[in-house]
This record gives sequence, structure tokens and C-alpha cells, in this order.
Amino acid sequence: MIEIDNKEYIDDFSDYLRIDKNYSANTIESYIRDIRNFLEYTDKEILDISKKDIDNYILHVLPKYNESSINRIIASIKSFFKYLSIYKGFINVSEDVESLKRKKVLPKYLSIEEVDKLLDIKLVTPFDYRNKTILELLYATGLRATELINLDLINIDTANMVVKVYGKGSKERIVPLSKIAVNYLDLYINKYRPMMFVKNQKPTDALFLNNHGQRMTRQGLYKIIGEIAKTKKIDKEITPHVLRHSFATHMIECGADIRSVQELLGHENVVTTEIYTHLANNFIKENYNEYFNRSTKEGGNNV
Repeated sequence: MIEIDNKEYIDDFSDYLRIDKNYSANTIESYIRDIRNFLEYTDKEILDISKKDIDNYILHVLPKYNESSINRIIASIKSFFKYLSIYKGFINVSEDVESLKRKKVLPKYLSIEEVDKLLDIKLVTPFDYRNKTILELLYATGLRATELINLDLINIDTANMVVKVYGKGSKERIVPLSKIAVNYLDLYINKYRPMMFVKNQKPTDALFLNNHGQRMTRQGLYKIIGEIAKTKKIDKEITPHVLRHSFATHMIECGADIRSVQELLGHENVVTTEIYTHLANNFIKENYNEYFNRSTKEGGNNV
């Protein structure tokens, strides 16, 4: 059981994350859940907790979760004790706790040919036009799934060919739109979106609507893209994030500056964006080997 004093510290930390750090409700919920689970495991007052308790807890959860989840738990605990040391005068017993060393995994992305195949969908119903607009917008901007479903009509400026996005921590950024994305946005907003409202239901300002005439959900977005990908028989798992990776990779391949791509994606740190240079380098190497490996094409003769 979490003691009263522990509960007060958790509540204070939650307020700190919400007010000072401006974290989203989902992020705060994850932090607090991780900390509660840890404190219930130790069954100690916070003042009595040592680094050994944290190490023991990590060993306890190690068989239950994957590497990414373990590192998130460690980050939550370290953030909590760092907060207590700065604002409550506690000793930071988590200072020397280290995250698991993560293997560097390059994100999945689509080739330009695969993107073209995915975007080439038959347009008959208002929902077809909505889906086409979603795909064009995701690929043209690299938006996250949550950023896309949270868009309202007011966020779209087709005249100036930009979209106003609220990313992680409610940080605003302006992302340019392609001509194709603008064309489909205009068509969807002015002609097909009004057809998607349900009779006697209060209209919403949400840009993308579901079949109930309400704002689309993340689950709905993933389902739509998954179903389209299945019909295209592309041998890859395709999600909004795969389209985001594809957008960034193709931008780098075409010579875009990494800082520009960082701003478009809404990354706080350019190191996060640098992963796409590795993808682009792999692409360049593959194409070099395929098209310019003269030793293979000419039977291995030296010049």
C-alpha cells in the first residue's frame, strides 16, 4: 500500500509534469503508473528507498517487459527522484541507475514506388476521398498519428499551403503542404466532408471524421491504413509512423537539410532526426551497388 506521504509526493510530481513540463495526459499517466507500481513493490516510505531497491525492482520487471518498456520505467523513476531532489530536498538515489543499452534499430520505411502504390486508391465514396486525403497528408508532412487526428479545420490553410500542428508538449509548428495534398484537402473539406455528418448530430470542427460523423480515433486511423495496405499487397507493416519515416527518409534522399527535416518532424533534438541519414545512406549504397558496380557488370575485369 502507498502511504499518505508517498501519495502527496506523487500528486505533487503529477502537477509538476502537467504545469511545469507541459506533458500530455497520456505521458503523465504512464509516469505515475510506473512510479506507483515501483512504490507498491518496495512497500517503503520514499525517504527509506535506496538505489538497491530500484535495482531490485528492475530485476523484478525484467522478465515481464521488453527493453523499451523497461527503459521507460527507469526513466519514470529517475525523473521522479530527480524532482524530489530539486524541489523537496531529497537525496537522488536514482542518479547512478542506468538504462538498458538499446540496440540501434533503423525504422521501417517505404520506397517511393511503394508509396505510389499505397496512394493509388479507387475514389468512389466520401470515405475514399477522406482516406486518400489522409494518406496524402501523412506522406506530405510526416505528421504523427495523434497530430493528424487532432487537426481541426482551422489548422488547415490551403491558400498558403501550410498546416498548423500541435505536437508533443502542445508545441506548435507550421508544416508546408504539397500541391497534391492541398488539392485533396480542398476537395475533401468542401465537397465530401459535409456528406459525412450524421443527421441530427451536432457538427464537429474535427478535420477527419469517422463513420459516426465524429472525430476519428487513433485506432480508426490505424485500421484504415492497415486495410488499404492489405489490398495493395505491400509486404510490409504500414502504419502512420511508417509513412512519417518514409517522408523523412525521402526528404533526406532528395538533399533536404537535416535541420529542416528536424523542424518539419517536430523533433526537439537533431540526434533523433539523424537516424534518417543512416536510412538515406543505406538507400544510396544499395543504388550504387545496383547501378554502378562495374566490376560485377563487366565480369570483374579491372580497368
